[in-house]
Amino acid sequence: QVHLVESGGGLVQPGTSLRLSCAASGSTLAYYAIGWFRQAPGKEREGVSCISIDAGRTYYADSVKGRFIISRDNVKNTVYLQVNSLKPEDTAVYYCAARFGPVLCTSADGRYTNPDEYDYWGQGTQVTVSS
Repeated sequence: QVHLVESGGGLVQPGTSLRLSCAASGSTLAYYAIGWFRQAPGKEREGVSCISIDAGRTYYADSVKGRFIISRDNVKNTVYLQVNSLKPEDTAVYYCAARFGPVLCTSADGRYTNPDEYDYWGQGTQVTVSS
């Protein structure tokens, strides 16, 4: 079992950047594909990015492509989401999620955007973009 903790959120102005972290304990993240989701008030949870076990594949939602970068450091047992050029519509609680095994985030089939594909979730970190 893996325990996930997100951090790095905050209140920022439009156009700025944050680096969100997803730190794991209880198991090594090297065995898990990782997805980042976000949920704004009154909206459904949205899958924004994922990274495969070996970091060889990454995928992004169209709404964040070119602005967000997902990466992983299996030595530090942490996955990162660099969020750049933030917009007010990026305001949401950001969650990371883990799926054991190599199946997820290996093709552009969009499976990573389905919350039901994941085994474990963090508690979320709030990102608020406002001037």
